Amino acid sequence: MFEKSFITDCEGPLTLNDNAFELCAHFIEDGDELFKILSLYDDYLVDEVKKDNYKAGNTLKLILPFFAVENLKNEDLINFSREHIYVVNDSRFLLKYLQSAMNTYIVSTSYGQYIEAVSNFMEFPFENTYYTDVDMELNLIDEEILKIAEFKKQILENPKNYELFDDIFFSEIPKMGIYENIKNIDVIGGEGKKLAIDDIISRDNININEILYIGDSITDVEPLRFAREHDGISISFNGNDYPLREAQIAIVSPSAIATAVIANIYANNDKKAVLTFIDDYNNSDNIKKLFEDYKIDSQINEEFFRIFKNIKYPLIKIVDSDNFEDILKESIEMRNRIRGEDVGGLG
Repeated sequence: MFEKSFITDCEGPLTLNDNAFELCAHFIEDGDELFKILSLYDDYLVDEVKKDNYKAGNTLKLILPFFAVENLKNEDLINFSREHIYVVNDSRFLLKYLQSAMNTYIVSTSYGQYIEAVSNFMEFPFENTYYTDVDMELNLIDEEILKIAEFKKQILENPKNYELFDDIFFSEIPKMGIYENIKNIDVIGGEGKKLAIDDIISRDNININEILYIGDSITDVEPLRFAREHDGISISFNGNDYPLREAQIAIVSPSAIATAVIANIYANNDKKAVLTFIDDYNNSDNIKKLFEDYKIDSQINEEFFRIFKNIKYPLIKIVDSDNFEDILKESIEMRNRIRGEDVGGLG
């Protein structure tokens, strides 16, 4: 057991997927549009309404009745997930290094079927992951199938009618039998991710400030805020505006090797060394010498300069009010470039 813990979101910092969006697009007619609409509604409930007992990422719960209409089963999610894993460059390298340097965990809003597939692909221990646990045995009676099909039609035809959505999801669906199988699903997003961090700190018996958390979306707001407020390391990786508002550090990179550099410094030093390195990194005209001075792991060093031999070095900066907008612009551009605009545009 190490003295520090590295905790990362999955989709964004490690993989390029939005698995739930991809499942919708593949199995549901007009499912891509349906998911985008419900994702914006999810953001609205979290960011504007601040609905009680509602977690960021609950889109994964809202979409389940529409999966049930298509008769999706656990096996469908497992097989699709196994066959559609797209990773951030060097994320397998990152996880392999981390397991020799820090206690390492994946804390994801994604369905467990996908996280297990990713864990197997990455050769990462599944027991060190947190995820949304869903059993797809969500049987519907014929009358409910017709009602949910009609709800889908109404949502697609009225994409901004959130009063309609409130009625569908918080009045009509709770009256259905399927709701008994949905209501107690615990989506690991927002506050759920923060609770996972609490569990990790207790599990590893580490100091509350000896954590690094990295995320990229609205579901990472609470854990990033927690890490920052308790003097841990908080990083937005190719994040949108939600995590960038909370993170102390921004990384914009096509490769996870940039994360490995920061993780390497933190594993061997402390937070002050990380912040000093970032300042030096942004003021150095000889990055290779800087890496030597900070004794960056030889494999990380070699991989970093191989990747960035003919392209500009990644952005690694401490976020402040003066540079926020410039970082956000670059971060969104990178996010959309490597993940695609459909996935990159989701909250």
